Amino acid sequence: MDEKLKQVEQKLTEYGQEQLLNEYNRITDEKQKQDFLDSLLTIDYNQVNKLYEKSKEKPIVQKNKIEPIEYVDKARLSKEKYEELSKLGTQKIKDGKLAVVTMAGGQGTRLGHKGPKGTFDLGLDSHKSIFEILTDTLKEARSNYNVDIPWYIMTSDENDEETQKFFEKNNYFGYPKKCVTFFKQGKLPMVSLEGKILIDENHKIKEASDGHGGIFHSMYKEGIVYDMKARGIEWVFIGGVDNVLVKPVDPILIGLAIKQKAVAAGKSLVKANAHEKVGVFCRKNGKPSVIEYTEISNEMAEEKDELGNLKYGESHILCNLFSMKAIDKISQITLPYHIACKKAKYIDENGKLICTDVPNAYKFEAFLFDAFESLDNLSVLRVKREEEFAPVKNASGDDSPETARKLYINYHKSHK
Repeated sequence: MDEKLKQVEQKLTEYGQEQLLNEYNRITDEKQKQDFLDSLLTIDYNQVNKLYEKSKEKPIVQKNKIEPIEYVDKARLSKEKYEELSKLGTQKIKDGKLAVVTMAGGQGTRLGHKGPKGTFDLGLDSHKSIFEILTDTLKEARSNYNVDIPWYIMTSDENDEETQKFFEKNNYFGYPKKCVTFFKQGKLPMVSLEGKILIDENHKIKEASDGHGGIFHSMYKEGIVYDMKARGIEWVFIGGVDNVLVKPVDPILIGLAIKQKAVAAGKSLVKANAHEKVGVFCRKNGKPSVIEYTEISNEMAEEKDELGNLKYGESHILCNLFSMKAIDKISQITLPYHIACKKAKYIDENGKLICTDVPNAYKFEAFLFDAFESLDNLSVLRVKREEEFAPVKNASGDDSPETARKLYINYHKSHK
C-alpha cells in the first residue's frame, strides 16, 4: 500500500473520519487522487473534533462583571484637544508608520452579484466599485500627507485570483501597485451535524472562512506582519470591505490611542435604539471587550447614565486600530471559535449531491473583537453614522446598496 495512503487511513480511523476515503476511492485521475490525499494530510483533525464537541455543550453562563467603557466623542472634542490629537496622528501618518488592512474575502452573493464583494458597482453615476471607493480614501491620504500608505487586502481561496485580476485590469485605480499586497484568509473544514467532515460540490474538502478573528494568524502565516515590520509600520487599521464611508486613515484615532497610551483603538456609533442588534463595547471583568446583543439583559440594554445616554450604547463597527505590539500579543493566543449552523451543499458518502433548505452543517469562526480581552487598554472613539458608516450587506432594505449609496452621496455633497 502507498505509504501516504496508509498514513491518511490511520489518521482518519483515529479521528472517526473514515468516510473521506469513499471520495478518494471514487476519484479516477491519479493526480487528483494524490492532491486529495495531500489535502487530507493538512487537516488538524484533533482541532476539528474538539470544535464539534463544543457544539454539543450547553452554553455556560459565566458570571462576568460587565461595566460601561470610557469613550471619546469625536464631534465633541474641543478645538484644542482636536488639534492635539490630530498633530500626534498626522505625524505618524507622514512618517509612514500606518498601514491599512481590508478584509475582502467574501463574495457578493447576498447582493445578487457574481464575484468578490469589493468588485460590486455601488450604482453611482461614476460606476465606481467598492474597491475603487476604498482606493479613493488612500489617494486622498496621499494628497493630504504626501505618503503612500501600504494597503494589505485579505482575500480568500474563492476570490483571490478574481480580485487580483480586477486590480490589474483597473491599473490599481491609480494607486501604486508596489503598495498593495494580497494575502489569503484562513479556512476550517465544515462538518455535518454528526461531526463528519464534508466534501464540497467540486469533490474537495468543504471549508469555510475562519472568521475575521482569524486575520491575525493569517497575517503571520502569510508573512504580512514581517513585511509591515520591514517597512517600519507601528499602527495597523483593520476594517471590512463593505463600509463605503470607512476612514482608515484617521489622525484623530491614532492620536487618541497615543495620547491614552493604548495599544489598540476602535470606532463606535451610538446605538440606533436600546435593542438594536449589535455588539457593544464594554469592560468585561475589567478588560476591554465587546458584548453581543444576545448576552445583554433588557435592563442593561435600556440602562442610562446621569446624562440620559445609554450606558451600553457604543456599537462596534469593525473599524479598529492595532499597534504592532498588540498584533504580536494577539497572534500568540488562540481566540475562541464560535459555532454557526449553516445550510451547506455537499457530496455524501455515496457520492450523491445533498442540497437543503435548512441548516445542516457547522462552521467555526473566530471574532476579531474577542482579541480585545487580551489587551490591557483600548481607546474608543465615537463617530457619526452619516460620516463613517455606510455598510453594503443586504440586497434591499437596511444596509443595502440603496442606503449606502444615499449616505455616500450625501456625505460627499456636504464635504465638497
